[in-house]
Amino acid sequence: MKFIDLFCGIGGFHQALKKFNTRCVLASDNDKKCQEIYKKNYNIDVQNDVKKINPNDIEDFDIICGGFPCQTFSNAGKKNTFSDKRGLLFDEIIRIAKVKKPKFIFLENVKHILKVGDGKVIKYIKEQLDENNYILQLFNMSPHKYGIPQQRERIYFVCIRKDIYNGLDIEIPISNKKIIFNNFFDKKKDIDKKYYIKGDILKVLEAWDEMIKIFEVGEKISPTILIHEFYIDDRKKKFDTYPKWKQNYINSNKKIIDKYKDKWDSWYKKHKDILQKREIYGKLEWQAGIIKPNDSIFNYFIQIRQSGIRVKKAQYFPTLVAISQIPIYGKDKRYITPRECARLQSFPENFILSENDNVSYKQLGNSVNVDNVRTVIKATFQHYNI
Repeated sequence: MKFIDLFCGIGGFHQALKKFNTRCVLASDNDKKCQEIYKKNYNIDVQNDVKKINPNDIEDFDIICGGFPCQTFSNAGKKNTFSDKRGLLFDEIIRIAKVKKPKFIFLENVKHILKVGDGKVIKYIKEQLDENNYILQLFNMSPHKYGIPQQRERIYFVCIRKDIYNGLDIEIPISNKKIIFNNFFDKKKDIDKKYYIKGDILKVLEAWDEMIKIFEVGEKISPTILIHEFYIDDRKKKFDTYPKWKQNYINSNKKIIDKYKDKWDSWYKKHKDILQKREIYGKLEWQAGIIKPNDSIFNYFIQIRQSGIRVKKAQYFPTLVAISQIPIYGKDKRYITPRECARLQSFPENFILSENDNVSYKQLGNSVNVDNVRTVIKATFQHYNI
């Protein structure tokens, strides 16, 4: 079978389809750095502008696949509808499908696409597919349910041409694969020193770690501690100007800070300079449950986010994203490496990554999870005896 790979990125769909005796006849993405990585791994020249593709110039194929741009629909974006020009790129898939009429279309997007515009976006997509003779089935999947320690919910679109649709729903098998966490880490001896945290990041994390150690075992702390808003001298004067959510958080903070006031006062005075160096340094998002014996933020995963410093249970790796929120593995006090990110996205060990780490983090954060894609495609092919 032959396929085209639209909005191909670094080729997650291509990697998944390699297992099924398929051949790519066209790939398209407007990111030049993604084009370079795709070329290195698949020896295919990637076309730059999907809007300039003439369907009549493409060799006949059976499958369209693509992770059409999700920035307009994701948590990290603004959750716009098609007012953002990237949202309109779904129409390019339809434009090509109208002419070439492939048997299947496999797509992926963030789960929020189901709710954007009060459901108008997904309604539009369904209508376009129906008008062009495709039946749509949706699957909500995440790698952590298939033996991969990354919680990353995504919506997978399986579109079947109506003349081959057999009237029965495709069933995705439930995985009983056990997560073996250590399989996703690099060997310590192979980890470059550059991945270990240092400087201001280390100082601010060590400061918050001291704060965590102040709490009694069993303490349930506020989900978000806005330390500056509590401690500024004119808080009462400014309080009424804050949005309601911030007022609620400050009030939640007040109860617990008053309880530990003496220790907190000396702690804040000691670390005030580093906590005030950047606004986000003064916000702690604690998602690690109640305080445990010998607790430490370094027992968990940590992310330096636009909203603050987030601490999450180490049950799963945090969701990889395309913006600069590289997870910190607390126990080793280091960022996870690009190769570890690649494993979390199910790329093989011989997959060639960019020599620029920041480029790799972005590309892998944007990528589909290869194993999840492969699971969806395999179930579809088995259902249709392919």
